[in-house]
Order: sequence, then structure tokens, then C-alpha cells
Amino acid sequence: MQKLISSGLAGAIFGLGIAISGMANPAKVLNFFDLAGSWDPSLIFVMGGALITTAIGYLLVFRARQAPLFEASFHLPINKSIDARLVTGSAVFGVGWGIAGFCPGGAIPAIGFGGVPVIAFVGAMVIGIVLARSVDALRHKPAKAF
Repeated sequence: MQKLISSGLAGAIFGLGIAISGMANPAKVLNFFDLAGSWDPSLIFVMGGALITTAIGYLLVFRARQAPLFEASFHLPINKSIDARLVTGSAVFGVGWGIAGFCPGGAIPAIGFGGVPVIAFVGAMVIGIVLARSVDALRHKPAKAF
């Protein structure tokens, strides 16, 4: 239960930050990508603030603790290679973000005030996640012996 509460609290703080910064508004995000028109650099500041906060947080937490409060150990990525899957996924993510103006971090908080377009985006995102996991599971399924 403590893990659920701490996850919910972290998600609420994240969502509040996204909403306050305006990153739940796809027009604001799309203006960042409009270099020739009404360019809005605020996304750089949001990402920079997140990067600095995360770097300081990681530094402090990993020095002070051997494990998180509600887990036996930290769960960190073990694959550090830049492979075709990472590059393809990053490209698809970036294209989707540039077209829709939403990424998962901005879409979830926007559900509360974004209406049908946000719900459609989140629904399509869930379908994409399920499809990607299904394809991944099929690719790594062991072959049947005859």
C-alpha cells in the first residue's frame, strides 16, 4: 500500500508540474517545434528543470540509500546500447509527439480538461503500447520443437 501511495503522490506532483508549465497543452508543445513561426522555448526550460532536478535527486538518493523506501533494490536499466529498437522507438515517439503535441507525460494530466482529442490520443497510445508488447513477445517466443 505504501508503494501505491508513494507512486500516486509522485504521479500527482509530476502531473501538477506538467499542467502548471503548460506542457499538457498541445499547442504550447507544437509551438516549440515551430522554429520558423511562433517558436516557444519554454519546453527547453521544463526539460532542463527536470534534468537538473533528476540529476540532483539521483546523486543524493544513491549516496544515501542502498535501496528505495518500498522496494528491495533499485530497478535501473541494464541495456546501455544504442540499437535499432531504441532508435526506431525514439523516432516513432518523436514523430507522434510532433504531430499530436502530446507525449504520455503531458497527455495523462490533460485527460481531465482536454476532452475527446486527449482521450482519443491516450486510447491510441494504449493500443500502440499493447501492439508493441505483442510484437516484442512474438519476436522473443521460443520456437516449438517438432
